[in-house]
This record gives sequence, C-alpha cells and structure tokens, in this order.
Amino acid sequence: MKPRSRTWSPLQVRPVLYLVGGMLVVLSLAMLLPAAVDGLAGHANWQAFALSGAATFVCGSALLYATRCSLAGGLSLRQAFLLTPLAWLAISLFAAVPLYLSDCARLKGSVTNAFFEAMAGLTTTGATVIVGLDTAPPGVLLWRALLQWLGGIGIIAAAIAILPALGVGGMQLFRTESSDRSEKVRPRVREIAATIGAVYCGLTIACGLAYWAAGMTPFDALAHALTTVSTAGFSTSDGSIGHWNSPAIEWIAILFMISGALPFVLYVRLLHRERAALRDSQVLILLGLLAIVTAVLAIWLVASGRHGIAEAVRHAAFNVVSIVTTTGFATADYMLWGNAAVGVFFALAFIGGCTGSTSGGLKIFRFEVMARLLRSHFLQLLYPRGVFPRVYAGRPLPDDVVVSVVVFFSLYFICYSAVTIALMGLDLDFLTSASAAASTLSGVGPGLGPIIGPAGNYGPLPDAAKWLLCFVMLLGRLELFAVLVLFMPRFWRG
Repeated sequence: MKPRSRTWSPLQVRPVLYLVGGMLVVLSLAMLLPAAVDGLAGHANWQAFALSGAATFVCGSALLYATRCSLAGGLSLRQAFLLTPLAWLAISLFAAVPLYLSDCARLKGSVTNAFFEAMAGLTTTGATVIVGLDTAPPGVLLWRALLQWLGGIGIIAAAIAILPALGVGGMQLFRTESSDRSEKVRPRVREIAATIGAVYCGLTIACGLAYWAAGMTPFDALAHALTTVSTAGFSTSDGSIGHWNSPAIEWIAILFMISGALPFVLYVRLLHRERAALRDSQVLILLGLLAIVTAVLAIWLVASGRHGIAEAVRHAAFNVVSIVTTTGFATADYMLWGNAAVGVFFALAFIGGCTGSTSGGLKIFRFEVMARLLRSHFLQLLYPRGVFPRVYAGRPLPDDVVVSVVVFFSLYFICYSAVTIALMGLDLDFLTSASAAASTLSGVGPGLGPIIGPAGNYGPLPDAAKWLLCFVMLLGRLELFAVLVLFMPRFWRG
C-alpha cells in the first residue's frame, strides 16, 4: 500500500501568511490618506476609512504576530505560487471594506459591488460599477486611484521578481538578477527594486504636474496621474478623460500611458547609460503597432466624415493607446465609429504592452515568440532538411520558453472561451459576454456594447457575473498559471 501524501504543514504556510500580514498593515496605513481627504472636505465618509483602516491594521498585525518567522531562506516555489494570488485576494477583500461602508452610490451595503470595484482597482483593470463619479466622495475617488497605483507597482514587482522565477508563460526568458534568490545578487536586487520604485514615483509626479498645468484641479491631476502611469483607467468623472475635452490633457495621457506600458527595467538600463536598451524589440514593435493602427483609424474617421484630420488623429491615438496599454480611459464612444472600428478595438484588447510593465494582455513578447515559432515551422515545411534556429533578442529561444508560450496562448483562449460561454449562460448577449471576458482577462476595463462599452459600466450586470469577472480579473492579472496551479490536488501534497 502506498503511503498517503502529506499536505502542507502550518509551518510551510507561515512565511506566506506573514508576508500577507505585512501587506495588510501597509494597506491600513494607505487608508489614512482618503480618510484625511474626506475629513478636510468635511465629508462624513472619513469614518468609513478610519474604521476600515483600524480593522485592517489589527488583522494584519495579528497575522504578523501569529505567524512571525524568519524569511532569511527566501520562499520555496510552492510558497511563491501561493503568495501571489493570496496577497491579491486578501488585499482586495480588505480594500473593499471602506467602499462597502461608504456613501457612494452602488457601493454602500453591496458586498458584490464593493469587492468588484476593489478587485478592478488592485488588478488595474479599471472596470467600474459606479455612476455619478463627478459627485462621489473625494475619499472614495482617491482610494480607487491609490488601489490602482499600488496594484501597478505590485504587478511590476511580480513580473520582474516572481513570475520569471516561476517560469510563467515564457517569462523565464526575462529572468535576471532580480529573480535570482542567491546571496550573491541580493544587493543588485535591492538596487533594481529601488530604482524601479523611484522611476514609478517620478513618472507619477511628472504626470500629475503635467495634468495640473493643462487645466485639471490638483485633486483630479493626482487621481489621474495615479491611474495613468499604472495603466489602470479609473477616473474622477463618468466622462473619463473626455470630460475635460482638452487636446493637451489627452496628449499628456497618451504619453504617460505609453510610459507605463514599457518595461520598467528599460528605465533602469537607460539610467545606467545602456543605449542598447533603446533597441528592445518589444518597445519597437509596440510603438510601431500604435502608430500603424492610429494612422489606419484616423484615415477611417476622416474618410467617413466624422472628424477633421487633427481631431481624427487625436481621438484615434488616444483610444488606440488606451486599449493596447490596457488603461481603459475614453474620450469618445468608439462604438459609434462603425463595425470595422469596433472589430479593431476588440482585437486590440488582447494584445497588451511589454513584459515588466503595468499593462495586461497577452504581451508583445509572446506574440514575438509565436511569430518566430510559426516562421520556423513554415520554413521547415518548405525545406525539410533545413535548420532554422528560433532567436529572440539575439539569443536562441530555449525549448521550455517556446512550450510555455504556446501553452499560455492555448490556456488563455480556453479560459476566454469558457468565460464567454459562462456569461452567456447568465443571459448576457454575445457582444457583452465576449468583450467582458476579453476586457477583464486582459485588464482593459471597458468592453463593447451598450451595457459595458465606453459609455457604460458593469453595474447592470447580475451579481453572479460580477463574481465570475472578479475571478477572471485576478486570473488575467497574475498570468493564469499562478492562479490555476492552486486548483491542482498535487500542488497541496508534500
């Protein structure tokens, strides 16, 4: 008889819970900011944040105390897999508490809506259920923006330090010193982390000052800076960026959305005067894609008589950049641009930005790997005896990277199809179901159609659909494998 497999002991889970407790303590301190904003504005909603902050601090501190341990040895592979989704889930749960207690319409007293809004914020998806943002409590608006900003820096850290080490979806190709836990490179890890944090903060400050100079109030400029650099998309107005109807504000948003979609390691390399970083194929392909699609849509808008040349370029550029970088801001209802334009935006929702950025989606580098794989395969069909090496960034592509990318693509579209069918099973129409699945899995936010399109929101969806989409947002943000591996019984066996 085979011995029964042992499950994890509390000692093995202890470091994971200890780190989650520390994150909750940081989250509780962040709640003081919206509490102060509401207090200064004379809004009674400050009490919701003060109470939630106190409760979160107590729970986080208790978890820290109960699971206190040394992290000198780092985390094991399974512990890292467990930490990533558990941290996002726990933070989203506690972040939803002040939204549930707030005076904001559609959030107060609704567990579903509060959790959906918090998850959409932390995963930088930007899908919202709120209407009346222009009159919402300032603390709620700031809290939504802060969640997206924290989620943005969190996913950069995961994409650079955790996911490559786990070999998620081909990201082992980007394993650097930051994903190596050896004693030798720890000073280098801290240096990279500090530089990336400084760049992220610097871009946010620059973006906020630019918005302010272009005509936004200081509060609106701050809130939008937090959600632009994180390519997240929450706004302080139901009209999103289009509320200001300002070309200057829109071009500023375009610039900083692109900056958030670039790999943040690129900034580190540039600061170290590595000029070769400017030749990163991901960056060149992303910028080329944005330019080509913008030109095509601008020509379409001019030819159809909807806009003049200057307006057509501006509207096309803004909305293309917003969708490709998975930010989700809007300046116009592109559902009115015709079926061809709608089809283009639907396709763009799957692409995403660069690896190591705040963007979601399939990522440019995976499309590059797939293109090289297809080219090699077709050449092999034409010349069976030929040898056609697959190369990426001047290096041969390891077989495990190729397999991982192919599996990721397959799993991505399996999940997308399953979610679309599940949403249709909840009596949603095909366009709403298909676009909601794509937008939440890729972290875009707005979908297509009259309900969740750029002129709508997710509020009218049934609660069951919102809970499903919460899971999909987490699934897509953490690159599928980091979540789905937890559903394997073998994962929990010793």
